[in-house]
Amino acid sequence: MPLERDALIEGQRDAPIKGPRDALITGIGLVSCLGAGEAAHWAALDAPGGFRPVVDVARFAPWMVHPIAPLELDKQIPRRGDQRQMEPWQRIGVYAAGLALEAAGVKGNAELLGRMDLIVAAGGGERDYAADAAILSALPAAADPGTLLNERLMNDLRPTLFLAQLSNLLAGNISLVHGVVGSSRTLMGEEACGADAVRVACARIAAGQGDVMLVGGSYNAERPDVLLHYEMGGLNRKAPFAGIWERQGSGGGLVLGSVGCFLVIESRAHAAARGAAPIARIAGVATDRCRRQPGQATENAARQLAGFAQELDRGAVAVLSCASGAPAPTVEEHTWLRELGLPVRAVATALGHSLEPAFPAGLALAAMVVAKGRLFAPLEPGEAPMTGPLHQALVTGWGHWRGEALALVTQA
Repeated sequence: MPLERDALIEGQRDAPIKGPRDALITGIGLVSCLGAGEAAHWAALDAPGGFRPVVDVARFAPWMVHPIAPLELDKQIPRRGDQRQMEPWQRIGVYAAGLALEAAGVKGNAELLGRMDLIVAAGGGERDYAADAAILSALPAAADPGTLLNERLMNDLRPTLFLAQLSNLLAGNISLVHGVVGSSRTLMGEEACGADAVRVACARIAAGQGDVMLVGGSYNAERPDVLLHYEMGGLNRKAPFAGIWERQGSGGGLVLGSVGCFLVIESRAHAAARGAAPIARIAGVATDRCRRQPGQATENAARQLAGFAQELDRGAVAVLSCASGAPAPTVEEHTWLRELGLPVRAVATALGHSLEPAFPAGLALAAMVVAKGRLFAPLEPGEAPMTGPLHQALVTGWGHWRGEALALVTQA
């Protein structure tokens, strides 16, 4: 939807600094290997002795993952029956959504939740490993493999599933558990759909098509099937662990991370009317894609950055990059970022790469640093410190295969 995207950028750029249709982040729900909530993440990122990555190098060796921290599920998913019927990716997402609603001060507010819109970025869900194994074991000896496959698929899978869980089950469970029952959209498309989910939310707020949105996604990286999937593409990083920029000297690669991130985004007028304290403002979001010929992603990023030129304060801005670690796009993005000459932090060095929720998680960290007015220390040797004040953050989201996104987050 390029026209909608361009209208958002132009509208945000030409509008007053504090307009009633500004998109404000008023609640953050973030869970990852670093813990649950803003305080846990800031404590880990800004630790006095320096940042220490949380990586599991043994369970899926030779591959690595950033595992989800232990979650007290009862706090956000009180009914055990609900917990049992969800796979890990849904529990992670529903938990993060509850944290965001709680942080925004709207959890349990039936009137507000009844008109809150929900935009979820989701993949294909988790597979039924037992059904997969049974089918694959039976097929070689079957006289008619096609008939056997059809019979097993009809008999072995629950009615709500195909070989993987339906993507919109996450939105459904958030509605059931937390009572978010306004309009609901589920977007698919790996990293790009996470950026588009935020872009659509901001565009709808700017256009007066909604006042309060719950936006985000979740990802469970601790799955043999997804590790196999990326290994078949030659994209996985094997031990030893290294940060996003540091690992490019030895072939790059993805280290996937289990992440759930949801944001409550609402208009300035709506937040003011209910007395909500904003965390930060999303000044604009731009998304695009290309065929990834050399230089094309850089051209997209430069064009997106030009759209924020009037509001950008180069003396008080840092970059939170959601680079995946995939060799070619990460090297190209790193080259572009060096030319910008701004302080940079690679989000995936800390959280791992989480595909659909990667961009919302980058926005969450951006809102945190903007609200605090300073950037946390470097996460790896190639990152420069930032000693001055921070008023803005750019969030990049170059997908491992397709999709380029850029957002500008400012003080509210």
